[in-house]
Amino acid sequence: MKLYPPIYLAIAILLLASCKSSESSLSSSPQPIQSIQTYKKVTLDKNFKIARGQTIYVPIYSHVYHQNRQQIFNLAATLSIRNTDLAKPLIVTSVRYYDSNGKLVKRYLEDPIQLDALASADFFVSRDDNLGGSGANFIVEWVSSTEISEPIVEAVTIGTDFQQGISFISPGRVIKSQKN
Repeated sequence: MKLYPPIYLAIAILLLASCKSSESSLSSSPQPIQSIQTYKKVTLDKNFKIARGQTIYVPIYSHVYHQNRQQIFNLAATLSIRNTDLAKPLIVTSVRYYDSNGKLVKRYLEDPIQLDALASADFFVSRDDNLGGSGANFIVEWVSSTEISEPIVEAVTIGTDFQQGISFISPGRVIKSQKN
């Protein structure tokens, strides 16, 4: 058995104590996440010429079933829209959330927003929001006045309980395209 000088033992005890106090302060009072995103609202007038656009379907899961479908595991989801173009903006005209029956649950945008080159936007569905169900989805619509690369539109879904956790990505699928 190797013996360590008392100073090393004192340091180890202090480190363990600080870790425990950090853990308890983190778990006892979670801080709300502050969004750093501000979206540039735009107006599409009648002179706006669409060079490219898409309607994208993105599956979302408010919950999944487990234990022979006897219990529901609630999940949170973040829809991410990423402009992959290196130089040109795109305009997101609509972000709508639908439930498993195809009923509109929520419109996330009142006005179109512009995503500059390489910018992204995200929209959150809380774990407590179980209106969507296991077959919920987003419909995202975007346009551009110039030819640009397609954005990446996907959802990240996550849920944790006790020592159980689940997370996965749902890619969006183009269901309608516009080209001039």
